[in-house]
Amino acid sequence: MIHEYEPEATRRATGETESSRASRGWWDRNADEYQTEHGAFLGDDRFVWGPEGLDEADAALLGPASGLKGLDVLEIGAGAAQCSRWLAAQGARPVALDLSHRQLQHALRIGGNVPLVEADAGALPFADGSFDLACSAYGAVPFVADPVRVMREVRRVLRPGGRWVFSVTHPIRWAFPDEPGPEGLSVAASYFDRTPYVEQDEQGRAVYVEHHRTLGDRVRDVVAAGFRLTDLVEPEWPAWNTQEWGGWSPLRGNLIPGTAIFVCERD
Repeated sequence: MIHEYEPEATRRATGETESSRASRGWWDRNADEYQTEHGAFLGDDRFVWGPEGLDEADAALLGPASGLKGLDVLEIGAGAAQCSRWLAAQGARPVALDLSHRQLQHALRIGGNVPLVEADAGALPFADGSFDLACSAYGAVPFVADPVRVMREVRRVLRPGGRWVFSVTHPIRWAFPDEPGPEGLSVAASYFDRTPYVEQDEQGRAVYVEHHRTLGDRVRDVVAAGFRLTDLVEPEWPAWNTQEWGGWSPLRGNLIPGTAIFVCERD
């Protein structure tokens, strides 16, 4: 019997090239399972900011839904383009960008008229000032070694006054085990340890990478990229949401934040 090798989880240094290659490979391999497991929660045309279930239709972090009509919007790390379809339904003109070819194939499977672009968030294939808004629900930012590079690219393609809103795992979560039960409620690591989380194969090559930044780091990254931070949203866990999503759960969500959403503007 052939046993499939289980990647080894570790904390070690990793750079832009290895991180990008690992992310593309991981999402291409796992897109089917991800969409099967989470597709019903995400919907085909909802804009959900994270596992808590905060919906853009209620949160209006991009601005009032009635004001989206006619705006050019870039979604980064779009996956199957669920958020972009919601934006299109409001009359916006979204473009859905993702690093993973397989994720974008799921966008094609679901359908709709949203343009799809396969590209790295650190090298956006658009002219300066192409968009009014940019958004990312857990896309790209947690997985890149140089988030300032990504945000500078976002700023470049935004028009003056444009808004950039992105969600990531709340930085405090890195101090706790990634477990949905009681074992995930005790601090197990230093919040200040920025060493990336890496899963690697038998040859030591990264197959999954996630980068930790403290809350202060994230704010400084936003400012360094030339944005002004106008809001920082920490969604509370709603009573209606009884599901677990990886390490996110009602138990943990009622005690510690799981998601951080940064609302930024380009002056």
